Amino acid sequence: MKKIRIGSGAGYGGDRLEPALTLIENAKLDYIGFECLAERTIALAQKEKRLNPDKGYNHLLEYRMEKVLPLAHKHNVKVITNMGAANPIAAMFLIAEMAEKQGLKGIKIAAVLGDDVLELIDDKKQYQILETGKPLSSIENSIVSANAYLGVSGIVEALNNDADIIVTGRVADPALFLAPMIYEFCWDMTDFDKLGKGTLIGHLLECAAQVSGGYFADPGKKDVENLWDVGFPFVEIDETGEGYISKVDGTGGIINTATCTEQLLYEIHDPANYLTPDCVADFSKVEFDLVEKDKVKFSHASGKTATDSYKVSVGYQNGYFGLGEISYGGANCMERAKLAGDIIQKRLEKYTFSDLRIDFIGLNSISPLNYEVNEIPEIRLRVSGKAASLETAKQVGREVEALYTNGPAGGGGATQKTEEVISVASIFLKKSEVQTTIIYKAI
Repeated sequence: MKKIRIGSGAGYGGDRLEPALTLIENAKLDYIGFECLAERTIALAQKEKRLNPDKGYNHLLEYRMEKVLPLAHKHNVKVITNMGAANPIAAMFLIAEMAEKQGLKGIKIAAVLGDDVLELIDDKKQYQILETGKPLSSIENSIVSANAYLGVSGIVEALNNDADIIVTGRVADPALFLAPMIYEFCWDMTDFDKLGKGTLIGHLLECAAQVSGGYFADPGKKDVENLWDVGFPFVEIDETGEGYISKVDGTGGIINTATCTEQLLYEIHDPANYLTPDCVADFSKVEFDLVEKDKVKFSHASGKTATDSYKVSVGYQNGYFGLGEISYGGANCMERAKLAGDIIQKRLEKYTFSDLRIDFIGLNSISPLNYEVNEIPEIRLRVSGKAASLETAKQVGREVEALYTNGPAGGGGATQKTEEVISVASIFLKKSEVQTTIIYKAI
């Protein structure tokens, strides 16, 4: 029976590179997926693209591809990634340029387009925002992006056209891993039982080290060995959708039934009805069996008919965030920090903030930690607030820094920061309105 291996090369935009290279070199992969997009990051990427039409892809694309390209070419591993973000075309041409400079030949790169639906929602202002129940018109003057969570269709088409590297924008995270299963095993797009099984596999892989101990570790309760060298996961599956998840021998971390169960439930609103673009997955009967160290068999996932809509993430400008921090150490530091917080609260009363917070953080950045002391050795005051204007947001940091000479004794290490707040709203959009296209570049 035919089997393939798929590895997870990244679980978020800023993930490590070394574990992905280890997978390509040692795991006998057929495919590796790099999942590098979040709801807010693609909105920020769209803004960047508007300022520079040659940008808008993941900032670490060059850093990753410099090492990934030659290794993937050497080991005949196909690469699928959403690092294209807001600009898959620019990402495709950049990858091609890098491959040419490295002297790599016989590579076909594909860019999957269609997720950018900003123009399509122009006449959808009556659509309901899922999170608030309000109409889309309530944020229409602040919208900066709209991206649909596409499914596997564009990736599968690119694989059918012999693409070696596939760069997408916004697709559902499991789609990066489900697509090669559909292609390799010739699964029918109406075989929702198999699509459900493949979606489970994609869901286990999509966050990389989370399933191999990263987000699982809790010292003394859930101990994980050598977490500093945590290995990323890979799966081996057959044409029935059955198989196991593991990691490269000798890497840190752990894969067991508990890590898999935690990842199974991660970001799942209803395990029996997990809505994805390609199917409604049913994880309610999933079983995990530890067959040997760091090797877990998965079974009994299934699926049902997909809905007729895509979820769309709408990015919109939602004010400005202001932040200021300052530290107090030594005797009576907590009382001085509280006084500093009271001063800031009074100073900011004349401004309008929708969410002003005064927090106290810190323990041992100034002096060594001593659990036997009866008094807190140090504390750091953090003041944060969201305002409608950038100028108002800046007042938070300005007032905190002014504590140097105007506040309690002994303040130090003041910092300040302001940034634009990009929030995300969600709507549904009929699939029939969205068209996927693929562009290729061969070298």
